[in-house]
This record gives sequence, structure tokens and C-alpha cells, in this order.
Amino acid sequence: MKNEELIKQRFKQVMPQLEFCSLRYVEERSEALQVRQNIAQPPSSKYDRGLMITVIEHGGLGYAATSDFSVEGLRSAISRAKRWAESSREKMITDFSKIKMPHAQGEYASVVAKPWDSVSFSDKLDLLHRESAQCQLNDKIVDWQASLESVQTEQLYLTNQGGEIKQSHDYLMPSVGVTANQGVETQYRSFGDLGYGWQGGLEILEQTDFVGKGHKVAEEALQLLAAPDCPVQKMDLMLAPDQMMLQIHESIGHPIELDRILGDERNYAGTSFVTLDMFGHYQYGSPLLNVTFDPTISTELASYGFDDEGLPAEKTYLIRHGILKRPLGGIVSQARAGLAGVANARASSWNRPPIDRIANLNVEPGESRFEEMIRSIERGILMKTNLSWSIDDSRNKFQFGCEWGQLIENGELTQVVKNPNYRGISATFWRNLKQVGNADTLEVFGLLTCGKGEPNQAIRVGHASPTCVFSNVDVFGGV
Repeated sequence: MKNEELIKQRFKQVMPQLEFCSLRYVEERSEALQVRQNIAQPPSSKYDRGLMITVIEHGGLGYAATSDFSVEGLRSAISRAKRWAESSREKMITDFSKIKMPHAQGEYASVVAKPWDSVSFSDKLDLLHRESAQCQLNDKIVDWQASLESVQTEQLYLTNQGGEIKQSHDYLMPSVGVTANQGVETQYRSFGDLGYGWQGGLEILEQTDFVGKGHKVAEEALQLLAAPDCPVQKMDLMLAPDQMMLQIHESIGHPIELDRILGDERNYAGTSFVTLDMFGHYQYGSPLLNVTFDPTISTELASYGFDDEGLPAEKTYLIRHGILKRPLGGIVSQARAGLAGVANARASSWNRPPIDRIANLNVEPGESRFEEMIRSIERGILMKTNLSWSIDDSRNKFQFGCEWGQLIENGELTQVVKNPNYRGISATFWRNLKQVGNADTLEVFGLLTCGKGEPNQAIRVGHASPTCVFSNVDVFGGV
């Protein structure tokens, strides 16, 4: 906070007479520990800080980033941002001066019960050693690891009209991964290896039942090694929350990003099958589908009080009873499209500008109990934990592979199967949603490295979902 107070004083000292000027300061610290095959790997720690100046003047928009926090450093960054705004205004299709930028005041902080530094380095390493040792059940286990990563960020956002927002975040990312091999067959089972994360402190380990995960994933890797291949058939598909998060992310989150729909990502990350005229009436899913943008869940990875353009964040329905209501678009994209959106303009770091991003995008729980869903399925499969994904550049046709599959026959969970995969089309897949689990099946997850933008920005996103069942899905096996 000492750095932030100094920057605040200096920004007031050099604040220019412009239509709009903002300063966004970000400071980030991280530490990562890993034990692989019972051997501690070299720990890593990172520290990064800097700030971004944004200027709007005479319809133009300009940015400048710097790690020079002196008075002259701030003046230089403001001057560069102003020059970019002047240079861009002739070529802009949007008159940025007509956009009423927020000048909010407020604070946000992660809820942390057990800070990262409250436990010694050696105790954290001992925990990883114990989990690693539990992975080595027999000689068919050929590789294994357990890791912990912690990230803490401080952010200050100031505007030339009195806006002042302070936000701090604590993140924890635990993982365990096990590889089993016999002859030409190899299977992998993990917890968190895709890049799971939560907001909070070391209490997350208890909330996610991390202790004992090494033994559990090793047992399941060996089960998969001995299992038959997933059958090839159209059947009911039950997706666990840790696979639902990828399904939500790829076939709802990215398609309804407003800047993507407006064409901003066309050259890099693609477009969307969603068009502006769909909002308000398009049947995205079955009436059971309710999807929210919700930055209020304390443990979810992308919870925050304000986005990086100072817009207050609140829970909003994007899809309600299957009907597409709102896009994921921040204040600038909202003005460009003439549509209401949400507070999701975010930057991955101090040297990147905010763009429309997935944040906490959740499927709201329904009323079905897990046991009832199983009993209702005559022929189906339960899949857990994403292993591979592929989706076209309009975020429509997709194919996903999972680590774990288990057949459902005549209302009972039966045979474990390996290499389970499924495919579908976003525009119809969600309309086949036939059961949504109740709150008891809901789990909160997060992904660390959602990529988008030029230059690239890898950002943290959150997804919460209950277990869900889809009918008539193309299921198949193979690696």
C-alpha cells in the first residue's frame, strides 16, 4: 500500500486537463512449489509491478504503460497516451468522447482465512512430499507430481474526476497429477492439472479435500489402465462440474464475448456464431439453462468489485430459461454495440489494456438430485475432468476428451471406461440439456490461462456449475 499512496499523490500532481485520464497500477507476487517423483523441484517466485495510463481526448483513445513511477515517468506516460489518442481519432469508428466512463470509488479484497505466509515453507513442502509419496502405489505409476502455487495482487485505479478503487486478490492453485503405464497403454489422472484455481488462502486445501488426493488419483489412473475403451454410440451424457467448466467456457463464454461478436478477435482467436440480433430472443439452450455473470462468489477465481475500467460488478443473468439475454461486454463494447452488458473489461497485467473477458461465468443449479439423475438414465456415460479440447473459430462445432468415464446402465453407474470423448455443436448442444443438478452437486472451479487479444493476454476466469445431463450426444472412444 505504500507504493499505491505514493502513486496516488504523484498522479494528483501531474493530472492533466483532459476529457478522461485514468491510471491503473498493478503489483503481483507469486510463489510456486512442486514435488515430482518424491523429489522437491526448485521453487520459483516472481514479483512484478507497473501501471497503465488511459487517455480519451477529442474522440480518440490512447494507452501508455510504464514501470517508472517518478513524477517525470508519469508525465511521460500521460504524454505518450495523449499522442496515441490524437493519432487514433481520425481512424476510429467509435467516438470515445461520447462514452461516459465511470469514476467510481470503492474497495474489494479476497476473503482469506489462512494466509499463504502463515504456514512455513518447510511445512508446505512436507505436505507436497506426503501427497507425492501416496501417488506411488506400484510400478505401473511411472510419473507423478504434487504442487502448490500462490499469487497475491494489489491494484489501484484512479481517474482525473475523482475515481479511486483499491482491490486486492489472493489466489491458490493446488494440483496433483499421475501417469500410469503398462506396455503401449498410458493413462493420466489429475486434480487441478488443467490449471484449477480458487480465490482465498490455504483454507482452500481443506475446502477441496486436497489431502489424500495423491492416493485417490493414483488409484483412478490404475483403474483407467485396466478399463476397456469408451464405446461409440449416441447416448445420454452426464458431465461433472470439472468438465462442465470447460463446456461453459468454450461454448458459452467465448461465443458471447461482445468484442468477439463485433469482430475484434477475427484475426487471432476467431469470431462467434452469435450475432448482435440474437440477444433478447435466441433459444441458446433448453428452458433449464440459466447462466450468470457473478463476481460475488468469494472463492471463485475471477471475483472482484470493479472491472479494469472502473465499472461496478454485480450478478447478472446472461441466459435465462434458455434465452440469450446479455453479452459479456464492458462499457466500451456496450457503447459500440448499443447493448447492455456487464463489468468484464479486464487486463491480464499492467502493460495490457482492458478487453472483454470471461470472468465468473456460472450455470445456476437446478432441482435434480444426483441419484435421481443416475436412475433416470437407461444408457449413458458420466465424464469427469477435461483432457483435450477442440472448437472451431466461430465457437460452434466442438470435440472434448475427458480423463474419466463411467457407463450408466439401467439407472446405475457401472463399468469404468478409458479415453472418453464427445462432440457436438454449441447452437444445438445446450438445447439438449435435460437435467440440471441441485445445489448439492454444484462445484466452483477456475482456469488460470484463458488466452485472447493482440498482444496476447492470459487471464484468470472462474466457472461454477452443478452436474448436468444432455441427451442424444455423440460419444466415442480412442486417444
